[in-house]
Amino acid sequence: MKSKYIWTPLLMAVAAIVGVFLGRIAGSRSGAAAGVRQAEQAVQVMQNMSGLDSKMGLILSLVNREYVDGVNVDSISESLIPEFLEKLDPHSVYIPSKDLERVNDDLRSDFGGIGVQFTITEDTVRVVSVVTGGPSSHLGIMPGDKIIRVDDKPFTGDTIKNETVLGTLRGAIGTKVKLTILRTSYTKVESQVLDFKVVRDVIPQVSVMGTYQMENGVGYMNIDRFAEKTYEEMLTAVAKLKREGCKKLIIDLRSNQGGLLDVVINMCNEFLQERDLIVYTEGKHHPRQEARANGLGTCKDIELVVLIDEFSASASEIFAGAMQDNDRGLVIGRRSFGKGLVQSQIPLPDNSAIRLTISRYHTPSGRCIQKPYDKGVTDYYSDIYQRYLNGELFAADSVKFDEKQMFRTKKGRTVFGGGGIMPDIFVPRDSTVTSKFFQALRAKGIVYRYSLDYTDRHRHELEKMSAKELTERLLSIDFMGEVKRAASKQGVKVPARIEKEEEKVINTEIRAYVGRNVLSDEVFYAIINRDDAVVKKAVEELMKEGQ
Repeated sequence: MKSKYIWTPLLMAVAAIVGVFLGRIAGSRSGAAAGVRQAEQAVQVMQNMSGLDSKMGLILSLVNREYVDGVNVDSISESLIPEFLEKLDPHSVYIPSKDLERVNDDLRSDFGGIGVQFTITEDTVRVVSVVTGGPSSHLGIMPGDKIIRVDDKPFTGDTIKNETVLGTLRGAIGTKVKLTILRTSYTKVESQVLDFKVVRDVIPQVSVMGTYQMENGVGYMNIDRFAEKTYEEMLTAVAKLKREGCKKLIIDLRSNQGGLLDVVINMCNEFLQERDLIVYTEGKHHPRQEARANGLGTCKDIELVVLIDEFSASASEIFAGAMQDNDRGLVIGRRSFGKGLVQSQIPLPDNSAIRLTISRYHTPSGRCIQKPYDKGVTDYYSDIYQRYLNGELFAADSVKFDEKQMFRTKKGRTVFGGGGIMPDIFVPRDSTVTSKFFQALRAKGIVYRYSLDYTDRHRHELEKMSAKELTERLLSIDFMGEVKRAASKQGVKVPARIEKEEEKVINTEIRAYVGRNVLSDEVFYAIINRDDAVVKKAVEELMKEGQ
């Protein structure tokens, strides 16, 4: 039944249009009489049509029957459907059957796989970490290993992309894959080539990462998406922080592009008082539906700060908006992306699907924070770049609000709709990351690749350290000399003078990456957050509240 929402508008005046179209075809054959008969047949066909069999379906059928040459109608349909959906809004999309499983994996909390995290450097798949208890860890596959062949076929070269690796290594639980590994040992003279037969198993995907205690009873957690088990993961993380004595919490939603609506509603419920409005959705075919807190949340007394940026979207904006409009916690960072449309995934008979926008969501104050999309998809997604050019990422007063979309929070504070969540406290983007040298390092992946090489060279000693020992060790090392040499080898011009702040950022990133490669996400965030201006501001505000 849902598919009717797609095609129903196309039924208007179809019979007349098809009659003219067929009349022209017939006129080129044997005159008006044939045209009348064909038109009558078309009208009869139209009368027998259901909502899906509209003008588009009829035309494709006519082409299939009447066109001068052979035509692959299925192929034409595959190209037409995305174009049609794109005309509706930027978030209504078609998912071909070949991509559906991979797309759905993004919102699942587990999948069938071999249990490794990887990166692709110099056209080679490199194992960054191994899931504890997963099939690869049981066989002895190690971080730093390079996958050079899969099922006895070469697995290197410029054709190896992330999608290729995911499609090859993931698969049905219980299926087997043969990996040929190149292992470089810095304690031995020669590299080893090893074969492993891995049986795929359930691999968890964690979405709540980097949970750790900061200073003065402040807990931190990073949530990178709202997947099936994100709510349960958050409850586990909060319980851990409470046991450690945390009474204040920073939830980092920067670059979190959203996920499942019911999951974010459950998470908001943990922080709000009974009957507090979380969000409501409304669409032409979907009457207003409200979600309110039930008063049973376990985090109602925790002091809260939510971090957002220009890449925080959808469910992230629901969470931030619910906390802001209910005056539950401060929102700190930069204006969020501005996605206020709700999609429903509708399966199609050939195992493809569409994600169709069915309603808009509104924050408790009544804001729909969807930004305009009337100028097309290209304009819509280049909006972030326009914010950069307009200076919005560096100065709060560069943000222009629509005065007609003014709303009030529970305590009467002014907030605006019309395009994203504006934080209560603005923190500009670090201008250091815009320098030519830093951008060149990023473009060539030099910082990340260097951190992998350093980890491999020192893994045997670093893995013996505790998180505290490893952090202290990394903070004592200046990596800039080696980074400059690595940059020069890659053709990056090293400036005669590099600002101290820039060196600080580069060193911090390397230390954080090495910490993650050796131990965990907790070490990564504990290091990277030391120099993060947004996190520093969050801690500062939480300390004020506690006074």
